[in-house]
Amino acid sequence: MRYFFFIFIVLLAGVLLAAGTRGHKFSKPPFELLPDMDHQAKIKYQTRSDFFSDGVGSRLPVAHTQPMGYSIPAQAVSSLSDAEAKDAAYFATGRFGDFWGHGLPATIEVNEGFLATGAQYYGIYCTVCHGETGNGKGPTSQFGIANAASFHIPDFTNPESPAYRTDGSIFDTITHGKGLMGSYGANITPYERWAIVGYIRSLQAAGAGAQ
Repeated sequence: MRYFFFIFIVLLAGVLLAAGTRGHKFSKPPFELLPDMDHQAKIKYQTRSDFFSDGVGSRLPVAHTQPMGYSIPAQAVSSLSDAEAKDAAYFATGRFGDFWGHGLPATIEVNEGFLATGAQYYGIYCTVCHGETGNGKGPTSQFGIANAASFHIPDFTNPESPAYRTDGSIFDTITHGKGLMGSYGANITPYERWAIVGYIRSLQAAGAGAQ
């Protein structure tokens, strides 16, 4: 029993030493048992840095680079009309204001090349779970993984369904992921994401994998 009290007292003293002085003011930096990430070797935004010759901590991106999964607009938004600006926002987000849009952006021309791009990227990123026909029975379903969504159910085909998935909402899911599905915004450009949406609609129109 005496060992129990001894261990208890040691543990209590350790807790008091580690946390008992939290909230107190010190004239010198206190001892940090677990500093976590309080002190990092980094340069904060809009601060000076002697590491660079110009003394500026904030650095410009390398010339001609762009974020992964995004494309630089051909025109500045300020030069577009209101309708063109709304369509540009829809192209990038799948939304018109607070609502998911339906239909493809006006700047996209639906042709054989567009659908071929959709088929290519659907085959790379979507088939493994959703299946070649979009019936949700891809190769992953053979290994005990729950079936992915089928694109032939009313939620994807019937606009009257309360849970109907519009083109914009499908685009957003590809971008940010949903449920067990990861995000592909950093892997697939907006045009390619819209091409996948267009290809999914073509699968539905063909009635492939409806059963």
